[in-house]
Amino acid sequence: MIQSIATMFGLFLATCSDNPDDPKIYRLEKQINSEGLVRTYVVNLPYTYYDKDPPEFPVVLALHGTGGSAEQMERVYGLNDKGNSAGFIVVYPEGVRSNGPRGIRTWNAGRCCDYAMENDVDDVKFIRDVIDELSIGFRINKKKIYLTGMSTGGMMAYRLACELSYKLAAIAPIRSTMMVKQPCNPARSVPVLHVHSLLDTIVPYRGGVGLAGYNFSPVDSVLQLWAQINGCTSPTSVDNSQFIHTIWSECEGAAIESYLTYDGGHSWPGGQKAGSWADDPSSFIKANDLMWDFFKRFELP
Repeated sequence: MIQSIATMFGLFLATCSDNPDDPKIYRLEKQINSEGLVRTYVVNLPYTYYDKDPPEFPVVLALHGTGGSAEQMERVYGLNDKGNSAGFIVVYPEGVRSNGPRGIRTWNAGRCCDYAMENDVDDVKFIRDVIDELSIGFRINKKKIYLTGMSTGGMMAYRLACELSYKLAAIAPIRSTMMVKQPCNPARSVPVLHVHSLLDTIVPYRGGVGLAGYNFSPVDSVLQLWAQINGCTSPTSVDNSQFIHTIWSECEGAAIESYLTYDGGHSWPGGQKAGSWADDPSSFIKANDLMWDFFKRFELP
């Protein structure tokens, strides 16, 4: 009943820290009206947020995959723990629900996926609105806003890098590819860290038919496009039999890196298994550690 009332009036639904003597709010469920739709997102504040004379905090926006949610991404991928230890705010926007019997959440990444794409939902505007609201309601460092996403959430991350480059310091798509409809012409170069598995059959690394019959773009072609956008020279790769680490060097203001693992599948490397039906996560790398190390190297000018 309390949750229903909170939802009805667009109020925060919050939980506190593990310390029962600490009354401060660290997790907030929020609503926002974007393009006539009531949209939702979750904010996780690091435990240092309420310290005296606090700084402005970097932000990681995390986009779930098709059928996922903010709660699922929080529970399975370990981003809150990483954000708390590193002093980052982690924000989980949610895709719109479909009108089908399962009501799955999707993103309009361009040529994917499902309800959001078919109804031309303006997810770019939604994420811009979330960033603007965060800028007003929280002490964030607007030069250090980063974006990651799993699967279709990563596809949305690529679209946002094309269209909201002036607000994003770097992106890290996981088990994903780029599916934009229009040519990608960002206002600035955007650092990209891409993480994938050779065993992924949902979004195949080499492209082709995967999830729900969509024909996905080859990842190497996507990274070559971003290499051109970012003015990078030819890549160099190191294969240690667990993963292939590729770096595009001498980029003009933005780096590109990728990790391609020999284990795992369509899952979050170093995270929990999403369910009995899901692929095992990679044990060779931890996506959270890699992306945080990558993000900390960049900020907006």
